[in-house]
Amino acid sequence: MEDLVIMHDQQAVTTSLKVAEIFEKNHRDVMERIRNMSAENSAVLKMVIKDEYTNSQNKQQPMYYMNRDGFTLLAMGFTGSKAMEFKLKYIEAFNKMEKQIKEETQFRLPTNLNEMSTMFYSVMKDQDKKIEEQSEKVNFLMNLSGLTSTRNKELTKARNKKIIQVCGGSESNSYQDKSLRSKLYNELFKSYRHRFDVNQYVDTPMKRFDEAKEYINNWYPPFELKDEIEKANAQGNLF
Repeated sequence: MEDLVIMHDQQAVTTSLKVAEIFEKNHRDVMERIRNMSAENSAVLKMVIKDEYTNSQNKQQPMYYMNRDGFTLLAMGFTGSKAMEFKLKYIEAFNKMEKQIKEETQFRLPTNLNEMSTMFYSVMKDQDKKIEEQSEKVNFLMNLSGLTSTRNKELTKARNKKIIQVCGGSESNSYQDKSLRSKLYNELFKSYRHRFDVNQYVDTPMKRFDEAKEYINNWYPPFELKDEIEKANAQGNLF
């Protein structure tokens, strides 16, 4: 029954794992219940946060943090005398944790140099933690979100420039041949999709934009297409 309620992101929370353990539920069922609650009412999204944990096989698996309101909603459907006992213990644990948080966060001026040093260290430690958390959130969003309109246009220009380059210029026979030009664009995207696992360029994660642009700049068509380019351009030199 230890660690019923813990501190996370500066608030008292519990986890779907702990709920499943204490109430003797399957964690997948608890997760499904939380997802259903969130789907039924978007207000629940403010009460739960999806995260991950490392299981016994050292693999990352999904889980949820939830505040007292989120836990209360989740536990409403748990019945029986044993369930009631655990609900009361959870609520008691939440109350104790929140009281402790309030007591620890009450501002008190330091009375000596040691207290001042301790307070300064505590503040700096909290700031470092917040900066690290914000950095993690930024990295997560950049990895999750696709390209912005500006970045997508920049990538389009890079593709066009690369196709003109491999054709030998915008006035070359190979570039003027729409069929051949289309093959080149298709081949470029084929290799790009394999590298970045996306269905369209705009889906490329923002975090990988620089890598994507460098990949396009360094791309060259396979031998068969190179041969077609050379033959098309050579035809123009015969006259």
